[in-house]
Amino acid sequence: MKALLSIDYTNDFIDDNGALTCGEPGQAIESAITRLTREFIENGDYVVFAIDKHISGDKNHPETRLFPPHNIEGGKGRLLYGGLMAAYEEFKNAANVYWMDKTRYSAFAGTDLYLRLKERGINEIHLSGVCTDICVLHTMVDGYNLGYSMVAHEKAMASFNAVGHEWALGHFKNALGAEVV
Repeated sequence: MKALLSIDYTNDFIDDNGALTCGEPGQAIESAITRLTREFIENGDYVVFAIDKHISGDKNHPETRLFPPHNIEGGKGRLLYGGLMAAYEEFKNAANVYWMDKTRYSAFAGTDLYLRLKERGINEIHLSGVCTDICVLHTMVDGYNLGYSMVAHEKAMASFNAVGHEWALGHFKNALGAEVV
C-alpha cells in the first residue's frame, strides 16, 4: 500500500507575495503536484496534506530565529496554492484524504502520521511539495528511519534554494535509497 505526502504547498511558500516564498520554482510545479495528487486520490491511495502551522507571536518556536513569520494559523498564507487548493476542496471529505497540521520540518515529528500510515498498512510513501531541502528532506529522513520505501517526485518538488534542491534530490537517492522519478 502507498501514500502520497503533499508537503507545505501553501500560499506563503508559493505565491509571489508569500511570507517565505519559493516563487517561480514553486509556481512551476503547480500542474505536476496537482495532477499527481488527483491521481493518487482518484486511485484510492491515501493522500496526506502535511501543512506547516505556526502561532502568531510564538517566540519559542525554533523557526522564529531562522525565518520570518509564515503559515500563521487562521491566515490566508496557510491555504493551499492554486490548483492544489481546488483539488483539496473537491476531495477533502474523501475517506482517503487527510489534512494534517505539523509544527516542525518533518511531517512525522509530533504528529500522528506514523500511526495513520501503520493502521492502513502503508509501506511506501511518495513525497511532493516544498521545500525540497527542508521539510521534504526531514520528512524523507524520518521515513527512511522508520523503514518506508520512498519515492521522491522531482517534478512535484521545489525550493527557494536551487543548490539545496539539487543536493536534496541526490541525498534522497544516494543516502536514503529513495527512487527519484
